[in-house]
Amino acid sequence: MVEYRIDRHSGVATYVQIVQQTKQALRLGLLRPGDRLPTAREVVEATAINPNTVLKAYRELEREGLVEARRGLGTFVRRSLGTTPADSPLRGELEQWAGRARAAGLERDDVAALFTAVLDTYFEGDPT
Repeated sequence: MVEYRIDRHSGVATYVQIVQQTKQALRLGLLRPGDRLPTAREVVEATAINPNTVLKAYRELEREGLVEARRGLGTFVRRSLGTTPADSPLRGELEQWAGRARAAGLERDDVAALFTAVLDTYFEGDPT
């Protein structure tokens, strides 16, 4: 099951953070079709956010066809995204690279900017 982490200082709407974290879990194979998402109550208890925010995020995921709400049962994953498992060898290489970047004195935002620039170079024009 996914555990949501809300960054109140990120400038990203809370419901968007839930959507993004759910999609990341789907891409990494941490969530699979048939898995149940945490209930709105469980998310509220863990993050101290408004239940309507959770429901808005789940409705967005449902609108995108990623999950489906089953009355009285919960919200379940309908389909996954991507094919990169969480234990991919590429993750290990990326972790080593991130460690080197941190050791070199780069801040998180610096690393994110650098990584995004590289992604833009290699995935230019990619619709995903």
